[in-house]
Amino acid sequence: FVALWGFALSITRYSIPEEMEEGSFVANLATDLGLDVRSLLERNAKLDVIHSKNYLDINKDTGELIIRERMDRESICTTKTTSCFLKMDVILSNPVRIFNIELEILDINDNAPVFRRKTMHLDVSEATPAGERFSLTNAVDADVGANSVKTYYLSESKYFSINIQTGSDGSKYVDLVLSAKLDREEDAIHNLILTAVDGGVPPRSGTASIIINVLDINDNAPTFSQPVFAVNVSENSPVGTVVMTLNATDLDGGANADLVYSYTLYTSEKTQELFSLDPKSGEIRVKGVIDYEENQSFEMHVQAQDRGANQLSGHCKVMVYVTDLNDNHPEVIIKSLKRSVTEDVSVGTLIAVVSVSDRDSGDNGDVDLTLNQQEALPFLLNKSSEGYFELLVSRPLDREVKGRYDIKLLVTDRGSPALTENETITLEILDVNDNAPMFSQSFYTIHVMENNPPGALLTSLSAHDPDLNENQYLVYFIMEKEIVNMSMSMLFSINPENGDLYGLKTFDYEREKEFLFHIEARDSGVPPLSSNVTVHIVILDQNDNNPIIVSPWRGHGSVVEEVIPRSTEKGHLVTKVVAIDADSEQNARVTYQLLQISDSTLFSLDQYNGEIRTTRMFSYRDPRQQRLVVIAKDNGQPALSATVTIKISTVEHSMTFLETTELPLEYEVFTNLNLYLVIGLGAVSFLLLITILVIIVLKCQKPKPKAIKMPPANRNSLISQRSSTIADSTLISSDAYWYSLFLAETRKGKVVVRQPIIPKGAGYFVSSIPRSIGPSETTDSRASTLE
Repeated sequence: FVALWGFALSITRYSIPEEMEEGSFVANLATDLGLDVRSLLERNAKLDVIHSKNYLDINKDTGELIIRERMDRESICTTKTTSCFLKMDVILSNPVRIFNIELEILDINDNAPVFRRKTMHLDVSEATPAGERFSLTNAVDADVGANSVKTYYLSESKYFSINIQTGSDGSKYVDLVLSAKLDREEDAIHNLILTAVDGGVPPRSGTASIIINVLDINDNAPTFSQPVFAVNVSENSPVGTVVMTLNATDLDGGANADLVYSYTLYTSEKTQELFSLDPKSGEIRVKGVIDYEENQSFEMHVQAQDRGANQLSGHCKVMVYVTDLNDNHPEVIIKSLKRSVTEDVSVGTLIAVVSVSDRDSGDNGDVDLTLNQQEALPFLLNKSSEGYFELLVSRPLDREVKGRYDIKLLVTDRGSPALTENETITLEILDVNDNAPMFSQSFYTIHVMENNPPGALLTSLSAHDPDLNENQYLVYFIMEKEIVNMSMSMLFSINPENGDLYGLKTFDYEREKEFLFHIEARDSGVPPLSSNVTVHIVILDQNDNNPIIVSPWRGHGSVVEEVIPRSTEKGHLVTKVVAIDADSEQNARVTYQLLQISDSTLFSLDQYNGEIRTTRMFSYRDPRQQRLVVIAKDNGQPALSATVTIKISTVEHSMTFLETTELPLEYEVFTNLNLYLVIGLGAVSFLLLITILVIIVLKCQKPKPKAIKMPPANRNSLISQRSSTIADSTLISSDAYWYSLFLAETRKGKVVVRQPIIPKGAGYFVSSIPRSIGPSETTDSRASTLE
């Protein structure tokens, strides 16, 4: 054990430089330790580094010690010493054996010198004497020995140099030495480069910047660019006008170059009262009124003084020459003035008397007076005497065009430049009642829907009067006009203050369709003026009348009966439904529809003329009686209608006329007929009435009673004859239809129908129907088909 321990205490040492590459050969351990290469593998040789990272490894195949990881001497040995060792043990087992190894890491020059401060600032007064020393920050180098900092170098300068010193530990220190006196006005800042170089091979270096700021001393006096300045200024220049700006220079800096300008004792008090001198900028400004007639020139003595500890100053002289100007403005004075006139004053009326003058002499004292002609004014100036002018009315005035005039009088002298003065006269134009009220339209058309509520506002009429006060206060009237013994004031009313027009009654389009009257607007002037406007009231139709079925005629609530033979052909006219509507236009346009029908395949209805025709022949299966309900409907919104029920009976045989007679049938022709409309239409159709009456008289002559063999006649022929008479009348309008229908079939209020005398036992006959009495009955108690 003692022998083994003693052997373990033996130490093997190696030396290698730092930064060797990985895998680099260090030594052959097997040879140096006297071991067999195979025993390293068999005895499980391992390397144990003491207190450090394992930078080495053993190649067990060759027994060599190699670099496992690159080594940095400065990282392994943090203390700055000349020697650096790495201690490790090689351990073998079976039996255990330990070998001590020390590896010395040699320094190489792998680090450059570094300054702790890259930039160093120094403030040096320009009064500092030569030879003054200034300490600088030294450079450091992580390497040791010869590889550490060896010397310093300074960039070229005629004012500075360096002095290198060595410390007790061998460190190099450097001082900056002032070699020559500084002048801030020549160079205010000096930029130097300090370089540190180590002793390695090859050598490495590091640099630092030195910035030297030269501090100023007050060693320069202010100076002006020239000793005497000359400048011109116009008289009457406004206060604050810049005459000139003095600019002195001082080569010093800071407070030593901050200048203050002031007048010296040689400058008169009068000059100082008229001109101001800015102490900071040196600006000379006008402070008082400069008059050429009092002073033609001014002399100023100015000094510029710095703010240094020992103040220095510079001096100059400023000559100010005054330029003469036309400095007196002309004057205009109103001697007599009318403040207001009426608009009906005559041309040539005197408004004002004006005098003009100028204190200058020569051309500067000659003046001209004019009116400002920015707008055409109805005035003119008339020179009455030297320096006096009259302001007169030149053309008629109109307050409605312009109610106020600002008359600007402009007086100008003949100096150069010319001076002007102005005076404004305000003239009020008083109103007279010279304008009649005017409506915006000369004719008003107002549409009013019928059935309007009484008192409803129809429209608002407004007139305008350009006059003022009572001359423009308007009152509205309806100019009286009678219509059918009725005054317009009973139909319409107008608000006399605002012109609102009201309807006093409910209008009916079927009675009155329009009104035409005049409305007058009158002002309150003296004398009053007025104008009128035509108002056309148009009543608009409203669908307020149901259609009235006039054919086939029937009593109220009764059914119309028609008889036709069963042998009737297709297209035969059974009857014609005619309805009239008291409304107009679309509200009076009547169309017909079948509301109910027993057999829709048997009859057709023309929706426009109301003709009911057969669409096929009767068959034995068709019932003997057919019932149709026809509705007559207008085109209004909403639509109104009326209905009629027609009962159609079929017979097997034809009726034979044995003899004819005239049977008068009376009924109320004018029931619910508008009397006014009939009178109007009768007047228009007077000539037509005479012609038709002659024809009716000829047709109504009673023939001699005798048996005449008549051709086969039947009820259908009578109905067809009557229907064709109605169908021939063109339905132009509801009123026209009424007239044509009754005019064609009446004579003195009775309808005359030629009818055969039915033999006794026959089914039907027609008798005279008294006015307002219902139809008579047959022996079989059946109603007359004519009804």
